[in-house]
Amino acid sequence: MESLFEADAPRPLADRLRPSRLEDVLSQDHLLGPDGPLGRMTREGRMTSMILWGPPGIGKTTVARLLAGSTNLHFEPLSAVFSGVADLRRVFDTAKERRVAGQGTLVFVDEIHRFNRAQQDGFLPYVEDGTVILVGATTENPSFELNGALLSRCQVFVLNRLGHDALETLLTRAEQEMGTTLPLTEDARRSVSAMADGDGRYLLNLVEEIGAIGTDHPLDVVELTQRIQKRVPLYDKSQEAHYNLISALHKSLRGSDVDAALYWLARMLDGGEDPRYVARRLTRFALEDIGIADPGALPQSIAAWEAYERIGSPEGELAIAQCVIYLATAPKSNAAYRAFGAAAKSAKNTGSLAPPKHTLDAPTNLMKDLGYGDGYKYDHDSEDGFSGQNYFPNEMPREEFYRPVDRGFERDIGKRLDYWKKLRERAQTGGERAE
Repeated sequence: MESLFEADAPRPLADRLRPSRLEDVLSQDHLLGPDGPLGRMTREGRMTSMILWGPPGIGKTTVARLLAGSTNLHFEPLSAVFSGVADLRRVFDTAKERRVAGQGTLVFVDEIHRFNRAQQDGFLPYVEDGTVILVGATTENPSFELNGALLSRCQVFVLNRLGHDALETLLTRAEQEMGTTLPLTEDARRSVSAMADGDGRYLLNLVEEIGAIGTDHPLDVVELTQRIQKRVPLYDKSQEAHYNLISALHKSLRGSDVDAALYWLARMLDGGEDPRYVARRLTRFALEDIGIADPGALPQSIAAWEAYERIGSPEGELAIAQCVIYLATAPKSNAAYRAFGAAAKSAKNTGSLAPPKHTLDAPTNLMKDLGYGDGYKYDHDSEDGFSGQNYFPNEMPREEFYRPVDRGFERDIGKRLDYWKKLRERAQTGGERAE
């Protein structure tokens, strides 16, 4: 129960504007609306254990609290950062007592991914028998951070980051609560939403900071950024954002979208990604997705990597950006990648077949007596510089692993291979010379 002194204590704007109804929560209509899964649950007066997954400052704690209130469950908040085994035992014991008295308990665990495996497993029997409804909140991908046993007993709901319209609505609510309009130009106001980067709590903290600035004129973007510290981008090099952004970069390159590729590169570098990691991935891309369609792709990637190593940041990042432009605009082919994969599969399936004897050197008399090198035709002695001999094992039919695409340099390679195929067929059948 709130004391007299607590009632008079100052409260942060973010706390004062915490929604008191599910319909006031912004940007989560896909979950909380009449047709959303959580909207249906509250309408039917039932609740199931769940994981709320989404970025910071979008209302995960508020949603959990309102879900408990709308289904007459006791709300028991925990933080995985500060709670230990003793705290969990206390929560489970009191939940049992409440259950006997006829009331259920919703245990909300913030940052649930920070619980270790044993702590996560500790919830299993109490979730299974209905002693508690578990609502965990996490900013990390649950499939990476939570035990499979716990995940199998919970539904995972993905919450949206707050878009521009939602942030503008929140900004208006803040001004109404404060009873004043922020001293900002229109461009500066838009900049405030951009600084928040989808985080409503950060936006409201920013609003309080701006409201405390004494000024006799509206602040423009330059003045605003001078007075307000820039938000660090949400990017963790060891977590999902790292993999999501490099995947977006890779697929933009594969899709030959040079502008999108440059955007994702800039996002990664702005977030503090190691440019060496990006350079390594670009080299991999040159091999896997361009290959021989543009033989210059690999040297360009290596050159950009080496240039960064020699120059360093920030100038060396231009070499990586130049490489991204080259790779995005190069003709694409995964023919070499697929060819090697097919050859590797065939090699495993055929075991240890010996090469045909005409391909073997015979450095000893015994090898000569065994027929090593017999029948070998020196290709340069033939009229076309191509003998057409078989180089696969005798027990194995010829296979075609490499199929060049009709793009870039591989178009010429394809013509060459077709020509050699005709010569090979002529050599095997004794037919006329191919044109």
